[in-house]
Amino acid sequence: MGNQTDSGSPMHIAMFGHKRIPSREGGIEVVVEELSTRMVELGHSVTCLNRSGHHVSGQQFDTEKRDEYRGVRVKNVWTLDKKGLAAMSASVSAALLAAFGRYDVVHVHAEGPSFMCWLPRLFGKRVIVTIHGLDWARAKWGRFASWYIKSGEKNAVRYADEIIVLSKGVQDYFRETYGRDTVFIPNGVVRPQKRAAAEITKRWGLEKDSYVLFLGRLVPEKGVHYLIEAWKEIKTDKKLVIVGGSSDTQDYMDRLKALAGDDVIFTGFQQGPVLEELYSNAYVYVLPSDLEGMPLSLLEAMSYGNCCVVSDIEECTQVVDDHAVIFEKGNVSALQKALQDLIDRPEEAARYQAEAADFICEKYSWDDVVRRTLALYRGVHMQ
Repeated sequence: MGNQTDSGSPMHIAMFGHKRIPSREGGIEVVVEELSTRMVELGHSVTCLNRSGHHVSGQQFDTEKRDEYRGVRVKNVWTLDKKGLAAMSASVSAALLAAFGRYDVVHVHAEGPSFMCWLPRLFGKRVIVTIHGLDWARAKWGRFASWYIKSGEKNAVRYADEIIVLSKGVQDYFRETYGRDTVFIPNGVVRPQKRAAAEITKRWGLEKDSYVLFLGRLVPEKGVHYLIEAWKEIKTDKKLVIVGGSSDTQDYMDRLKALAGDDVIFTGFQQGPVLEELYSNAYVYVLPSDLEGMPLSLLEAMSYGNCCVVSDIEECTQVVDDHAVIFEKGNVSALQKALQDLIDRPEEAARYQAEAADFICEKYSWDDVVRRTLALYRGVHMQ
């Protein structure tokens, strides 16, 4: 994919739209951390405008407030920490800071925060927006929130100097809906060190290849209800492990737990070594989503050498090519059959495991993502 290089003078860059870094509250937070820390290593000045308020999975995961992280300046912006208002209020605060700050480039992440992208543009900043997915289509939003997010999309079309998208499908959507050209720059992944099962054995009795893994926010569009329904019909002594917290969706979490049997383990939100152990020792990783942007958890699962089963939405199939098992979105019996086949035929699972990490790490490089993003900041389109 090439080395991480950037020619030209150092830039002053601000980013907002994420919750906070460092954090694994969602894929956007991982992307912002990777971009910002790597840009700093290349000599640029980057400020991340973090939300104030509590961690989305509960205040027990709150981390200490900081003003610097791995060379990145961190500013905590004023946030109204209420359901439905946190993202909106933080975006207004961040946009004001970005507009009046001494920045060359303001990089806004996600559709809702892009509602405010006109403000830094008004003050002469170069504005880049990354669309991480068509967020207005998510099931958890009410009417006002959906309108606000869709308006953010329209403001990005109108005011952003450049729009980055993570899938060809979203690129087609912007061209067909708005006649707007966008730049396709997918996310990256880093080859990790695998970890032997230790803490996960202590906590949940999990050992190498003894469980099937789902990892993500527990929201309806991730399709976890399909997975639990399918699991009820599967004949195995393996466990199903559901890793993730809710995101303004406690009702959905309660519904999943009511649906699940005794062979389903809900671990809640996990990070750090425990998360690495869960990825490292799974028999199969499943992502049964109805809707995705570009699923970072899928890239991570493959980077650990997992056999993956994914729904046939374009955002998943583009990532895996023919290196994973694909089933029809929303089809519980097709998902059940795919999983049962892999459980009954370990040699087939092993074949996918053997090729996953090399394939994904060669296809998606953070160095390449950073190189192309920095070029776009300077107005240069690279392949």
